Amino acid sequence: MSPTRVFVARLAGCSVFDPAGDKVGRVRDVLVVYRSTQSPRVVGFIVEVPGRRRVFLSIGRITSIGSGQIITTGLINLRRFEQRGGEVRVIAEMLGRKVTLADGSSTAIIEDVAIEETGPGEWAVSELFLRRPKTSASPFAKGQTTFAKWNDVRENVTAGEAQSASHLLATYEDLLPADLANALLDLPEQRMLEVAEELSDERLADVLEEMPESEQVGILNKLDDDRAATVLDQMQPDDAADLIAQLDEERGEALLDLMQPEEAEDVRMLLLFAPDTAGGLMTTEPIIVSSDATVAEGLALIRRHELAPALGAAICVTLPPYESPTGRFLGMVHFQRMLRYPPGERLGTLLDQQLEPVNASASAAEVARILATYDLVSVPVVDDNHRLVGVVTIDDVLDYLLPDDWRSHDDEPTPAPFVAVETRPQPIIQSGRRPANGSSH
Repeated sequence: MSPTRVFVARLAGCSVFDPAGDKVGRVRDVLVVYRSTQSPRVVGFIVEVPGRRRVFLSIGRITSIGSGQIITTGLINLRRFEQRGGEVRVIAEMLGRKVTLADGSSTAIIEDVAIEETGPGEWAVSELFLRRPKTSASPFAKGQTTFAKWNDVRENVTAGEAQSASHLLATYEDLLPADLANALLDLPEQRMLEVAEELSDERLADVLEEMPESEQVGILNKLDDDRAATVLDQMQPDDAADLIAQLDEERGEALLDLMQPEEAEDVRMLLLFAPDTAGGLMTTEPIIVSSDATVAEGLALIRRHELAPALGAAICVTLPPYESPTGRFLGMVHFQRMLRYPPGERLGTLLDQQLEPVNASASAAEVARILATYDLVSVPVVDDNHRLVGVVTIDDVLDYLLPDDWRSHDDEPTPAPFVAVETRPQPIIQSGRRPANGSSH
């Protein structure tokens, strides 16, 4: 049985199943429309289906909500969700809003929203979970919580006041950077910027690496120079270089001056290469060791959780110094080869003798051919003196080969047997009547 009341924040991430038990996707938000005399009516859910596409699922197509899962009738519109005028996303736009209690006792912040079934296939906002302002000066103190009916509060709309994004971030906490970037791109521009402001420097850096260049520039331009430089420090040097290249020359140079000297040096070097060359695609932070390093030491280095999988697939062996640009490049050792030898074996004896590095001036097409021909996930890049300056990984090449809008580009899906296109109702704002049918999403 479906419960008659559920809290929206608890629905975030819940699995959506069709009647046969096949998973359709995950809930990312709940969509409501305001009414003049009654609480907001739920029109449907925003569901993320495979491919990170967000689609609209009408509330009338949901047969059960409970036990951390949602059951549908099996009918889903696979077109990408687009928000219409008058519609409000509860998690993305309502949580964190400031309201005033109708009795005038105080203001409060919306921390959660309860929706309740009001009839067959009909749901509406029934109650708000609020937190009042804290009364203690202690940084660890929190205000009292309370429940209130929709009609017992008044939303505060203050010009220029940024809406709190902390509660929205809590629902996004478990998302991978690519998924979080996709979620932010679905938000209204102002809301996306507010959420970006609330992210930690490291988290924002990870998210920017997964965004199209235009959105990267838009967010970075909203940050003050000190924070923008700190975020760039946290990014992979090749991604930071690509982003700085999109800025005007004056601001780009100002941010480079504010970055950590070592990070800025790597970025400046990358900016010297054309974007369609190995030097323009490479990252300058591969794992680099001496020939005397052992298998045990190599495996310990690739176990680091912050290391990208493609960079952990092989270790570069050079003469000193061991930071790019290094001494003479000697070769690479693939991690699978390390697994076949005892911990004390020296890496200098396990070099891949058939893998030749590419020059920094080599074309992106040549690098792609080498990766494809030899089934590699990375290829070393050297300068004219055969010093290692970086590696190009498979994801660097894919980013280059795919169209600029690949992150937001949709290929028309082949509908699964249980999928059919439904007509989404067009909401009628400022009215308590049921909406008439409108155009489909």
